Amino acid sequence: MSSIYGTLISDGTSDRALIRILEWLLRECGIGNSRVERFDPSLLPDPPKALTDKIHLAVDLYECDILFVHRDAEARPIEERLDEIRRAVPDGMLTPHVCVIPVRMSEAWLLLDEGAIRKAAGNPKGTTALKIPHWDRWEETPNPKDLLYAALRDASGFRGHRRKKFRPSMCVELVAENVNSFDPLRKLSAFRLLESDIRSWWTGRNPPASTSPRTAKPAT
Repeated sequence: MSSIYGTLISDGTSDRALIRILEWLLRECGIGNSRVERFDPSLLPDPPKALTDKIHLAVDLYECDILFVHRDAEARPIEERLDEIRRAVPDGMLTPHVCVIPVRMSEAWLLLDEGAIRKAAGNPKGTTALKIPHWDRWEETPNPKDLLYAALRDASGFRGHRRKKFRPSMCVELVAENVNSFDPLRKLSAFRLLESDIRSWWTGRNPPASTSPRTAKPAT
């Protein structure tokens, strides 16, 4: 199978954690050899601010098979974010794109694995209780980032000065790296939509043999 390359456009550096999730989803869709890179406009001398400009540059600078465009819904309707992304995609762009829109923030998708949080905090055998809500509240929590950061601080086991110096933002990507399976996220509507869109793109790119133009019967 040929390699599949994806490019992720996201808002912040902590969203690098999405790369692990996207590569897991690609494998789940049967794409075994895939790699996703994040386009970081802050590395450019004149970073673009408009989403349309970011998409233009990402496609120009990163040759890829699929473009992932991330926007946190932040309590706004997902349809509103979908429309925002669709309007930003340049007319005639040949590279297909998939929208990545967690209901609140991408950090909500990293609350699924307590063991991964403990490993990322550097204290895998810690026993401090982590205040992580049940999964059916992840998409309702106003600020999942604060919740994840608090869980990482508690998981570290640090107290006093060491706790104040601890930087949970540096551990977010490690949480994703330590998750073995993102399957529990399939309980969340936004995650199911993302998986469905990736499967639709992949099926369209590789139609079943019975419907492939090479095997289709000639019209009579």
